Parts: sequence; C-alpha cells; structure tokens
Amino acid sequence: MNKNWVPNRRIFLQSSAALGAVVATTTPMDAFGAKYPSRNIHVMVPTREGGLADRNFRVFSSVWKNYLKVNFESSYYPGAAGRVGYRKFMSLAKPDGYTFLFGNMGPEVLNWAVSPPKGFTFPGDYVYFNRMDKDPTVIFVNAKQPKFNTIQEIIAEGKKRTINVAVPRLAHPASLGVMALGKHTGAKFNLVPLSGGKNTRKGVGSGEFEIGGLLSTGISRRSKSYKAVATFALEAPTGQYGKDLYDAPVVNSTFGMNLPALTSGSAFAVKTEFTKKYPEQFEMLVSTGKKVFEDPAFRAAVEKIKVPWEIISYGSPEDCARDAKNILAIGREYSHLLKG
Repeated sequence: MNKNWVPNRRIFLQSSAALGAVVATTTPMDAFGAKYPSRNIHVMVPTREGGLADRNFRVFSSVWKNYLKVNFESSYYPGAAGRVGYRKFMSLAKPDGYTFLFGNMGPEVLNWAVSPPKGFTFPGDYVYFNRMDKDPTVIFVNAKQPKFNTIQEIIAEGKKRTINVAVPRLAHPASLGVMALGKHTGAKFNLVPLSGGKNTRKGVGSGEFEIGGLLSTGISRRSKSYKAVATFALEAPTGQYGKDLYDAPVVNSTFGMNLPALTSGSAFAVKTEFTKKYPEQFEMLVSTGKKVFEDPAFRAAVEKIKVPWEIISYGSPEDCARDAKNILAIGREYSHLLKG
C-alpha cells in the first residue's frame, strides 16, 4: 500500500454519508424525538377486556390518538389481582416509548403494600402519568330488594354477626375501607373477593351477598339496580352524580373517622428507564395527554359511557406519585386486614 496515499475527497464524503445512514437506521428512537411516535403504541392492561380499565383506556385513547397522530393497540393480562399484567409489562416492554401499561392505581398499588412485587420495585422501576380520574369507593346494596337501607343498619347488624362483603379483590380501596370501618365501629365483616367489579355487582344483585364494596362509577351508572349507602370520598357526591349514589353519606363525617380518600385513578405507566433516556419524548406524552382534558371531544366521550364528569381529574406524573405514596402508606397501615 502506498504510504503517501491520500483519500479522494469525494470518496470520503460518500463514505461518511453512508455511515451516517447506517447510524440513523439503527438508532432506537429518531433523533430528538422529531418523529416520535412513528408507529402505533401498544398498551398492556392488567385486567380483563371489557372491564373498567379497558373502558377508561378506550375513552382516553380515542382522543389522545388525535394529538399523537398514531393509533393504540391493546392486550389484556388478567390474573392474580393485576400482578400477572405487571409482570408481563416489566418483563416484555422495551423502554422505547412504544409500550405502555394502563391500570387502576388504587388496587394495583395497594397490591405492593400487601405483598411486594417480584422481579421489580415500586416506586422505582415504572412511572404513572396522565391519570384520567379519581373514583371514590362506596359500600352498596341491592336497590330492588335491599336487606339494609342505611350504613347505620349495616353497622348495627355487623355488631351482632359477621356480614360477608362482596369485593372485587382483597387488595382494593373498597376492601380496605370496609375493614377499617369495621375495626373502628366494632362491626364484623368478612371480605369475599369475586374477581372484578362485574362479578361483585352480580354477587349483590343475586342476593348471595347483602352488601358489597366497589368504585362509585360501577354503581352510579346502574342506580336502578344498586344503591350506595356510604362513600369513602372526603366530600359527599353532588348533582346528578350524587343522586345516582342516593346521596350516600361520607364515612369519615358519619362515624368520626379520619381516613384518607379511598379512591382509584386510572393512569398510564411507562418504564422509568424510558423517562430517563428520552425525557423530551416523555414530556411530549405528558403535555399531549393534558390537552385531552381540554378537548370537548373527551367530555362527550366520557358522557357517552355515563361516567360522571365530577370524577374526571387530570394527574401529572407528580400527582400520580403522590397518589401512589398515599395508597402505599394507608395500605401498609391496614395490610393485616387485607390478607385472607
């Protein structure tokens, strides 16, 4: 080889351009997020298709997709009170911004207070954002053939005998509220998890269970069949929402308790690694998600499925972190009541 050989300038420029093209095609995300997202986003739901989380995900994403300019695809992983879905998400999702999780923060974070997750940590390995709502929990009865008409009647009977209570799962804000109320008043309750809100309503509707505990929207949308007799919100429901819940009294003020609001918020989640690698892309997801709440199409979509607008509440990543911290704290305090 000629030691004095100097590369031709044209050949050098061509080679540099070719190298740049290779680098561009192998970069995991387009530079500076200019084209993100460039393909559909996959959302993993840790509950069954057709449930509350699925309903909320479809409503929110039907508007959010207009801002992201891509569609959403979903898959469902019910089982073990949501643990199956979270394990799938943590093991399969790449931290590239194209796989999200969408779940109910209340019961799912409460899971980690009762029994820590295996294979990952929370808080730590994933981050919630774009919370859609804050849905309070209630105690309810069969509206057509109620064995109890008031929460006071339930407490009085619970002091005489143990009352079985239908709940969607043991680690649930409604379950926690029922047991805390029993501990405070001396009423005896036995939680019976029925795997989801639909089955919980069926259990009370069939007469198999005298009372149940559930999120308020599962009851307010079916006020002809079910009657709320108490709410674990901090304030009494108002307007048509309040009427649909039969103006259910607040547990704290009725019984002199000081429980935090026992609610659940539907929210998206991504791996923390993604937020650190691509902060601009994550911020774009947050900012476009916030715009959904200002879009009249979102309110119309919410009202179409008969979800009360009163519970719709945008949550930033910081809001979600505070929610999760509160859930973990109250869950750890009462975890001994939620282990069956």
